[in-house]
Amino acid sequence: MRSVRSKMIAAGLVLGVAGAGAWQLLPEDGNGRGAIRVGTSDVVSSLDPAGAYDAGSWALFSNVYQSLLTIKPGAGAPVPDAASSCAFVGQKLTTYQCELRPDLTFPGGRAITAEDVKHSFDRVKAINSDQGPAPLFNTLRSVKAEGRTVTFNLSAGDATFPFKIATGAASIVDKEKYPAKALRTDGKADGSGPYTLGGYTAGASAELKPNAAYKGQGKPALAPVTVKYFKDSAELDRAWKERQIEVAHREMPPSVLAGLNPGLKDTRYQASGGTEIRSLVFNVRPGSPAAPLAVRQAVATVLDRSKLAREVHSGTVTPLYSLVPAGIGAHSTPFFDAYPTPNGAVARKLLKDAGIAAPVTLTVGVNARGANLPEAEELKRQLESTGLFRLEVKPVEEWADFQKGYAAGEFDAYTIGWIADFPDADNFLAPLVGADSSMNNGFSDKTVDALISRTQSHSERSEADADFRELQKTVAQQVPMLPIWQKKDYVMSREAVTGAQYLSDGTGVWRLWELDWL
Repeated sequence: MRSVRSKMIAAGLVLGVAGAGAWQLLPEDGNGRGAIRVGTSDVVSSLDPAGAYDAGSWALFSNVYQSLLTIKPGAGAPVPDAASSCAFVGQKLTTYQCELRPDLTFPGGRAITAEDVKHSFDRVKAINSDQGPAPLFNTLRSVKAEGRTVTFNLSAGDATFPFKIATGAASIVDKEKYPAKALRTDGKADGSGPYTLGGYTAGASAELKPNAAYKGQGKPALAPVTVKYFKDSAELDRAWKERQIEVAHREMPPSVLAGLNPGLKDTRYQASGGTEIRSLVFNVRPGSPAAPLAVRQAVATVLDRSKLAREVHSGTVTPLYSLVPAGIGAHSTPFFDAYPTPNGAVARKLLKDAGIAAPVTLTVGVNARGANLPEAEELKRQLESTGLFRLEVKPVEEWADFQKGYAAGEFDAYTIGWIADFPDADNFLAPLVGADSSMNNGFSDKTVDALISRTQSHSERSEADADFRELQKTVAQQVPMLPIWQKKDYVMSREAVTGAQYLSDGTGVWRLWELDWL
């Protein structure tokens, strides 16, 4: 999913505890305990699962809605959540069937039916929002509901389908409140997750109350939670320092993350071995300056990832040379193999041989949050220092406007983050460079699509490794996207709060139900 989307390898967990902080005066709920305040600079683009495919929205979805399956921390395969069981029918991996749990209800008390499940999937496909998760269901042909049984018919064998229905894209919604062919826009959410949404103010806060009727894989929520949304990393950092929040997650400034240490007062922190990635996406539509292959390859040839990681991110990110990050099976380094060190002379020859005059002017879009703008400015410095490029950086303040802008082709290139939806290399490739990609950059390649289909046909996922490596190599040759870095996932909390170490494993799922007061 876009990060404003596995077992994201929880190895390398670092837990720092320091100092004994004072208890804080907090407003009380009906049980005499205050809501735990969680701060983030992520953005919720929509409360409707059919209209959002980004980290901020899905973090909320994982608490308010349920999916048929879910992925437990450290687990390599999905487990039942709203379903009592799920399995492929036959050996072709083209029919998948789930049995819905009995006695599941929406907040209003209405029983959840298989028809609600079918409706939830059908509308994602029918609405097909530019900002929505429809590309994740590219192999889904139809859904049938009968009794408590839900049957998914696929257009091709897809061993990753169980993972896909364990994501926010598969959130089950009430067919009586969510239109079949339009997004719900009343600012409300009705799901069967561990929490109910008590109140929501876009860009400001979400009030979450434990759902006493919840039945599923997760445990019942322990405490009410108030999610506070901040405009950028600086505001989130200020809120942390002023004790406006007890938990901070995504995204503190790089300088703060680099300075985390066990000596900090009343601060617990954990850094899970995350596989969040960031890339430069090229608009390859006809007429775009980035459409010629030589231009994209020339940019790849001069990018200095190590310098960017050091000077912009204070060493909190790691240079990345494939869309599939380290820690995910079948990871390789094709961009390092093809473009090992920054080389202006090679880039100049690429442009000259293609008959392209330098400097090439590129408009680069960036969502102006956190370190995104300094990062874009560093890209501008690097590329322009070669004399081969002239970059115009176009910052866009609002995430929704940024999404609409790149979908409409307003930029020649843009930077964007990605967090895996599930622990498989497929999720770093199919939604990014496959047919009808969520990147909306005009890229299409039959070889890439054929390789994606082949990787999805292997029920034993290690058997797809060779195809995945060939696919990554092809992407490095075509350069529809240029991977820049990957990073760990950081969570900070006060000592008065327990369970923060379980909040996130880097997959974009927020396990707010794990949080409680000491």
